[in-house]
Amino acid sequence: MTEKWERYYDAVEGLPPRDTLLLALERLEADPLRDEGVDLAVDLGCGEGRDTLELLRRGWRVLAIDAEIAGIERLRARLAGQPEIERLETLVERFETARWPAAALVNSSFALPFCPPERFEGVWGRIAASLPTGGRFSGQLFGVRDGWAADPELTFLTRSQIEDLLQGFTPERLDEVEQDGSTATGRPKHWHVFHVVARRT
Repeated sequence: MTEKWERYYDAVEGLPPRDTLLLALERLEADPLRDEGVDLAVDLGCGEGRDTLELLRRGWRVLAIDAEIAGIERLRARLAGQPEIERLETLVERFETARWPAAALVNSSFALPFCPPERFEGVWGRIAASLPTGGRFSGQLFGVRDGWAADPELTFLTRSQIEDLLQGFTPERLDEVEQDGSTATGRPKHWHVFHVVARRT
């Protein structure tokens, strides 16, 4: 498993943060929530850290969580000797067992679909419970027509199911994209993806 992720980390190294994260940050920076002392962001499935680095650059405290120690090690190596590392906490943990405190933002870019279906509801419940009113979720979910949909270990959702998940949230972005393309490592893939930014109500 680590070798597969190492190839992925090599392929995406140096890419900019995800658009969903940037929109969530734009909305949060106009919101008084952080002025009330909630300045923690959780990057759930942080990978090699492209989104975590942007959060740190903007002054956030970050808890970066990933099941693959290789990604965490790459992230820490990129920050070695830099003052931003003082605002970073890391945790090597799987979605289904990870715990985190209250946070202004939970970001999960292209990671939540890798949660086993039977554990997804519990993970989403922890995301929702950790966000105060005005907090944001940003990330991606896979639709049922995705090219990997036959994999029983991944989670795929209909638009209706995603709308049900977002009860208790105000969607600020809910874009459905379906197209042929390729993975980060160049393999052909049919993508069915929902890009989500949502405000906790």
